[in-house]
Amino acid sequence: MSLHLLEAPCLGQLMTRYPVPGDNRVERGYPRYTAEAQRVYISPKQYFEGIPPKVWEFHIGGYQVLDKWLNDRRGRLLTFDDLTHYQKVVVALNETMRVMKEIDAAIPGWPVE
Repeated sequence: MSLHLLEAPCLGQLMTRYPVPGDNRVERGYPRYTAEAQRVYISPKQYFEGIPPKVWEFHIGGYQVLDKWLNDRRGRLLTFDDLTHYQKVVVALNETMRVMKEIDAAIPGWPVE
């Protein structure tokens, strides 16, 4: 639960970078993901890097989380807090996927008998 509330201690260990300075605007036609570079572009020049394909593609409730978050902010300038929040969401999703694997390994079948 602490992962989804973005309160887990592990969220301080960011796994991504946002290396190119600029106005931080999510431009029209973005976000765009490139799997080979593991980058999510918010504009032609600015991007988050270090996002594995499995994390980019992760869905919750029918939504592709990372894509939807940026789509909902298209046209806006992202603040420092927004940039940090997005990077924490990446960590939370990655950790969620790890925990899901552990749960699946602990439960031999469904429904539990």
